[in-house]
Amino acid sequence: MPDRTEIRFLLNDTEVRLADVAPGDTLLDHLRLARRLTGTKEGCAEGDCGACTVLVGRLREGRLAYEPVNACIRFLASVDLAHVVTVEHLSRPGGALHPVQAAMVANHGSQCGFCTPGIVMALYALWMRHPRPTKAQVETALQGNLCRCTGYGPILAAGMTVSDHGDAAADPLATEREAVAARLAAMDDGAAVSLGAEGHAVLPRDTADLARRYAARPEATLVAGATDVGLWVTKGLRSISPAIFTAHLDDLRAIRRDGDTLRIGANASYADAARPILADYPHLTEYWDRFAGWQVRSMGTLGGNIANGSPIGDMPPVLIALGARLVLRRGDERRTLPLEDFFLDYGRQDRRPGEFVEEIRLPRPNPAHRHGAWKVSKRREEDISAVAAGFRVALDGDRIAEARIAFGGMAATPKRAAAAEAALAGQPFAASSFAAAAARLPDDFAPIDDMRASGGYRMRVAQNLFRRFWLSQAEAAPERA
Repeated sequence: MPDRTEIRFLLNDTEVRLADVAPGDTLLDHLRLARRLTGTKEGCAEGDCGACTVLVGRLREGRLAYEPVNACIRFLASVDLAHVVTVEHLSRPGGALHPVQAAMVANHGSQCGFCTPGIVMALYALWMRHPRPTKAQVETALQGNLCRCTGYGPILAAGMTVSDHGDAAADPLATEREAVAARLAAMDDGAAVSLGAEGHAVLPRDTADLARRYAARPEATLVAGATDVGLWVTKGLRSISPAIFTAHLDDLRAIRRDGDTLRIGANASYADAARPILADYPHLTEYWDRFAGWQVRSMGTLGGNIANGSPIGDMPPVLIALGARLVLRRGDERRTLPLEDFFLDYGRQDRRPGEFVEEIRLPRPNPAHRHGAWKVSKRREEDISAVAAGFRVALDGDRIAEARIAFGGMAATPKRAAAAEAALAGQPFAASSFAAAAARLPDDFAPIDDMRASGGYRMRVAQNLFRRFWLSQAEAAPERA
């Protein structure tokens, strides 16, 4: 089947077909400049403020699911076969307010209004999932929206009272969902998409097609959630051409259990992976909500966070501590390696030309293991880690049989604390053992000073996390204290 040379999507109620799409074209620019849908605002252009929030619906296993995304770093090519919903779509006949808008007005939730459209769209997504949300659910939904001129109290009140102004089941996104799904399905001809005379932007049919195309063009930029690559374009003004987009590949998004292993497709977003991973490892629940905001968790992928190779990525330290393994693929060839072996040096990973991260494999939890995970940052929400840490300690009775402890932000790569781990092996499961292990941490790391933290602060925080791990275990089992 020949490649299709245009993208197709629904924009509110309108079918759009575009052939002239460059790899770095953003959804936000298309909305504002080409469509004059200026309700969607540009604030930060880096997925941080939420003023550009829109909903993107895509068919997943025959069901249409909507997620809030940052249009400023969502590339236009990636919305092929999707339903893009902007704040203009909330308009009601006769000018009546949408229930989310009515709740904002009733609770005095808007002042200057610049950030309001993005807040309304985040609350809209929440209301469709949870018509009567708790305060905590509203707070979590709004992590990715920064309001510059109001207190958040009125906005939180609006989020909790939307159903006082209307019924979510009667909303068009609910009543017209089957019709919209049918329209999207009708657009899908099963072909890959190749945009530009030389295929500068490509959307493969499936993972096998991705593997073939990337092996043939290893210089291409792989674009999954674009939560980092988007900034290469909007802030770094870099060209990402040629680009191969993967966010639409459901087979690369699959999460399944295989015996004692949880197999997570590299394309799985943080939102996708939350339920299965937290079911096995509930100690990550609080940590999970520290990743960026809802929009970025909907877009960002686990595989992308790993493949990017950042020393301050949120997931690698905890996954290394849990004993995760990677499956790398080039063409039809695959190899597996421990996650910690993937990171070689700053900006360097063990990934050959044309090879990509296909899967992350996590072992099932062992009852003899004790876990901990923490992220330390200047700001609680939507901030990059100064230090991130994952702990897994295996017990044999009252002694430590083995320890896996990994840190981010302490070195040029996410890295295990080998000397500290060795200091724990064979020792009593006691506060003194963790204090001794913390004292060995300078043998493992020499952290740098930068804008997020000084090296001395990082070392002190990392050492204190050994104490925090012990206290968390002692609190869970007071007889050990």
